[in-house]
Amino acid sequence: MSERDSKLKVVVVGAGHMGASHARAYRQLDGFELAAIVAPSSSRRTPLAKELGNIAEFAALDDALKNIDADVVSINSYPDTHYSYAMQSLEHGAHLFMEKPIAETVEQAREIVALANKKNLKVVVGYILRQHPAWMEFINIARTLGKPLVMRMNLNQQSSGTQWETHKQLMKSMSPIVDCGVHYVDVMCQMTRSEPLQVQAIGARLSDEIADDMYNYGNLQVRFADGSIGWYEAGWGPMMSETAFFVKDVIGPKGCVSIVDPNKLAKTDSSEIDGHTKTNSLLVHKAERTADGTFTKPDQIIDTHDEPDHQGLCTREQIFLYETIMNNRDLTDHLNDAINSLRIVLAADESVRTGKIITLS
Repeated sequence: MSERDSKLKVVVVGAGHMGASHARAYRQLDGFELAAIVAPSSSRRTPLAKELGNIAEFAALDDALKNIDADVVSINSYPDTHYSYAMQSLEHGAHLFMEKPIAETVEQAREIVALANKKNLKVVVGYILRQHPAWMEFINIARTLGKPLVMRMNLNQQSSGTQWETHKQLMKSMSPIVDCGVHYVDVMCQMTRSEPLQVQAIGARLSDEIADDMYNYGNLQVRFADGSIGWYEAGWGPMMSETAFFVKDVIGPKGCVSIVDPNKLAKTDSSEIDGHTKTNSLLVHKAERTADGTFTKPDQIIDTHDEPDHQGLCTREQIFLYETIMNNRDLTDHLNDAINSLRIVLAADESVRTGKIITLS
């Protein structure tokens, strides 16, 4: 923290959906002072800077760090910029909040963690589901189902207009199963707490609007040392189906738990950001049976309708960041998990491109 202030001074990089959401969280929370917005496009950064109180705005991070004694840099730009911005900010002496994935390679991710440790600085990764009460309960219940676990998850997004343009920009550096997959692979790692062994994946290029060597649909399978297996599917674009676009289902020897929407008549919209984290309800089934073979317990529905929305989750993430810095919270497991989930999805990308099963350990 800078000596002249009692608040953590924050520079936010990126003025898109996530950058704006995190900037609003910093503006709301007493422990932070939102100092600047950094984005190359004035059409994005200027309206946000004005909305948040005419704060300083810069086209480049270099200029922001020259003019502002930042305690925290919040990186919410495209993934191909994450590594360079992170290293630059850490050299400046700033703690980091980083949207996922933290880098384009495992080696880059490890360099970021090593420099942060050397500088005694904190790096919090934006795994938003880790701050979501219902998802935390989903993970906790999954851990009671015995081993091995069968984990089935997807997030397909039917996108058009500006959303499709954003997806195409993201695919200049990584595919959907990498960009989105780190979230859900991280959930699998939390559920199993086991070493991933093998990954295999397939993908398809469903649009001529993206590069010839990129695919906008993919699915991966990962096998863990405890026998658990996980499946994840992700696709982006105007052609994507909205049938079963959101599957979150875990099965173990003792039963299963699923994220469900009890209102089956509700209109689906895979492009709606709040829907990417919304749980509606958890359905818990126990496999225990009586001597005559009937189930001993009825299925249980856990209502989660009062869960926080997307902005509320972003605020929770920044509260976690603030408490981490102020209380010197140990982030060893947090960062090891970030590297491990990146390792799995990058192996999946390699599998798509080579047609081979990738052995991790």
